[in-house]
Amino acid sequence: MRAENVSDVVVVGGGLIGLVTAWRAAQRGLSVAVADPEPGGGAALVAAGMLAPVTEVRYGEQRLLELNLASALRYPQFVAELTQASGTDPGYRRCGTLAVALDADDRAELRDLHAFQQRLGLSAQWLTGRECRRLEPLLAPGVRGGLRVDGDHQVDPRRLVSALLCAAERAGVRVHRARVDRVTVTAGRATGVELAGGVRLSAGQVVLAAGCRSGTIGGLPPRVVPPVRPVKGQVLRLRGARGPAGPGALLGRTVRAVVRGGHLYLVPRENGELVVGATTQESGWDTSVTAGGVYELLRDARELLPAITELTLTETPVGLRPGSPDNAPLLGPTALPGLSLATGHYRNGVLLTPVTGDVMAQVLTGGGLPPEARAFTPGRFEGGDGDVVHGDAVHQGVPGNPVVV
Repeated sequence: MRAENVSDVVVVGGGLIGLVTAWRAAQRGLSVAVADPEPGGGAALVAAGMLAPVTEVRYGEQRLLELNLASALRYPQFVAELTQASGTDPGYRRCGTLAVALDADDRAELRDLHAFQQRLGLSAQWLTGRECRRLEPLLAPGVRGGLRVDGDHQVDPRRLVSALLCAAERAGVRVHRARVDRVTVTAGRATGVELAGGVRLSAGQVVLAAGCRSGTIGGLPPRVVPPVRPVKGQVLRLRGARGPAGPGALLGRTVRAVVRGGHLYLVPRENGELVVGATTQESGWDTSVTAGGVYELLRDARELLPAITELTLTETPVGLRPGSPDNAPLLGPTALPGLSLATGHYRNGVLLTPVTGDVMAQVLTGGGLPPEARAFTPGRFEGGDGDVVHGDAVHQGVPGNPVVV
């Protein structure tokens, strides 16, 4: 085994969560290394980038809602700081979101969601179908009603992760383009990682931020293996007219829909791209594109926005979301000294990027978990006998380096 470099922190994973952790830690004066075979990839290559804590609120996830709202509030300042640090525009758009329903049953579901939002004190305005079409004229005539949420915005994850990689490197983060095989543990403490090929990176602290692969990294005692699993999602990318508000653009804001009980989103980019998604499948590590998945997305999108058939289908990416048992992230120290987690963000990785960076920087500099993150400690899954409740697919073999979203 060959030794290379000694850092204060080594971060396993170079996606959005790993890079924001590394950047924020480096800003606090720590020496930081990141290890990932394809830094700047992962979730950002597939995710749509909706920043929608109000539209995506779920029953039983009120504590997660508080974290989502806290992160959404940080986005404007976060983006401004990141743009200055990287010289790259992350594609943040304050465009709002419109959630619509296409039949009576879907309308009833959306009405229930609105009532729940109101009980939580969230800002969402109920619209008739005609009012929805007044905002977005190309929506199908059959739209029965909807919710206008002016505070739910979007960012371009591909531009965001590119900016984070640049900012991290400019802040002095050393990026190792290699796979991590195992965490090294010495005298009951995490002391670094071993890369493929035997190179060892030593560090005072290790952060697992490898998405759904976090539970497959070797060398860890069973009690601290993160209970994350891959949840497959298929997405479509189409291209048409340039500019969301320009001539020929189909949509001016993010549109979400309930279509025959299923959930769909359409996210217009400034460059004329339209992102349509996403399926949700418990398929282990499978990242194949299925005809059924593409068909269902196109069918529902066409029913919602008939003019979508005029666009060019450019990509059919597939990603793996890092799901946890309660659909919430694992943030902060584990029972193994020197090891922290920043994983399990499931469908909220892009939204939670700013708050995750702040939380992990505070943890890594000895400040402990801030109040907004205390409900998401990894310890909530550690049993009294030292075992961890695992997801179904955590210990399956990992073919290659699967994308996470």
